Amino acid sequence: MIACLGLSAFTVERRTKEIGIRKVMGASVKDIVALLIWQFSKPVVLANLIAWPIAAYLMLTWLEAFPYRISAILLIPICLGVGLLSLIIAWSTVGANAAKVARKNPIKALRYE
Repeated sequence: MIACLGLSAFTVERRTKEIGIRKVMGASVKDIVALLIWQFSKPVVLANLIAWPIAAYLMLTWLEAFPYRISAILLIPICLGVGLLSLIIAWSTVGANAAKVARKNPIKALRYE
């Protein structure tokens, strides 16, 4: 969560001028937040799709040494839950930072351009 906060703050701060231009051109705060959330969702989903098979393989290999273990089918809801949790964390941090910057006056971001 801390890494997501830092990355979203960095990205939103770097794109302040773009957000200001979008506001001047008529975009609402909701549109700007939705755009940034969508752009952050793609890497989170991709990372989850890469991590799930690796984690499932490693977990099942490790659990073979134990006499009592969960079945492989139970890993699917666990992976989906963790993926959903990571998306919620990304959406909340990016949404909060983007909304904070999008509510600011665009003149302050574009003053020296």
